[in-house]
Amino acid sequence: MADTLAAAYDARLAAGEIRPDPAQKRGLEALVRLEADLAQAQPSSRLKALFRKPESQRGVYLAGPVGRGKSMLMDLFFETAPAEKKRRTHFHVFMGEIHRLIDAWRKGDAAARKARFGQAKGDDPIPPVADVVADQARLLCFDEFQVTDIADAMILGRLFEALFARGVTLVATSNRLPDELYKDGINRQLFLPFIDLLKSKVEVVEIAGPHDYRLDRLRAAGTWFSPNDPDNQRSFDRLWTEMLGGEEETGGELEVLGRRVTLPRAAGGMVRASFASLCSVALGPNDYLALAERFHTVFLEDVPKLTPSRREEARRFVLLIDALYEGRTRLIVLAEAEPQTLYPQGDGAFEFERTASRLQEMRSADWLADR
Repeated sequence: MADTLAAAYDARLAAGEIRPDPAQKRGLEALVRLEADLAQAQPSSRLKALFRKPESQRGVYLAGPVGRGKSMLMDLFFETAPAEKKRRTHFHVFMGEIHRLIDAWRKGDAAARKARFGQAKGDDPIPPVADVVADQARLLCFDEFQVTDIADAMILGRLFEALFARGVTLVATSNRLPDELYKDGINRQLFLPFIDLLKSKVEVVEIAGPHDYRLDRLRAAGTWFSPNDPDNQRSFDRLWTEMLGGEEETGGELEVLGRRVTLPRAAGGMVRASFASLCSVALGPNDYLALAERFHTVFLEDVPKLTPSRREEARRFVLLIDALYEGRTRLIVLAEAEPQTLYPQGDGAFEFERTASRLQEMRSADWLADR
């Protein structure tokens, strides 16, 4: 059974679905090793499983740029992994659940705690929360592992120490190496013990090959779709589906200065949003900067031709594009017109020329490759 993952990968190679990639092979080898470790750790009988304390295996942390096949490898591993209880999700979704569990423990009375957690005593929410998570899954596979929120950073060390102690094994993909997590974050020194713990519990493998497979799709399809007619709408939808690669839209949230910005159509590091949802509501620079930090690819649809009466929306659009530009974010747009004719006259129309220039640059092959 320990060679199931390798066989699944070879089958994809033979079918032409993927092509040989030395960087991916290193990640594959690490996951094949973990597959064997998990198989060996399985109790030989149900009776032994009742009395044997589960042990955490040395997991795998796949780090590297966008589009190198990290998620594909993890998904293949997850499908074949010999673990009875396993879960694959995006890291930000998982952390949202953790915060809700912590809140439920702190606010619940004894009866509510007993119903939710099977226990009621104590002031520390981490042990009962870890019990719930470990009971649901002994193998956790996280896509898009990243830490930007101080609330996440301050609980990760104790949470994962508790999870590892309960026999949970971790597999994760990330655009950042462990030492780069929560970089420049507030009180980062308090986060460093978690980094040390993480590196002691996973094998870190860099998948940083020269080929970006998502970039191939963007180059082939283009990133600016106008006018906003049925043909371009279908092309925009098709590209979004291809870029998802079968992933589910789990949605996302940004927390900005105590406020929450909800983004229903998000999956990992990609988000799809309308012009109205980002520029026709009271959002500002901090919101757009948080968006650029959280997502590497933004699909922006239904961008209208702007008139002088919509100068506030034009101003917000300028701020949005500035944030995405500075964040080196990939931008795919469905619009009524080309960038240079989106806002031809009105307050700020002269300044909008710089935005149009940036939009042209952001659709270029060099920009896409650089990101």
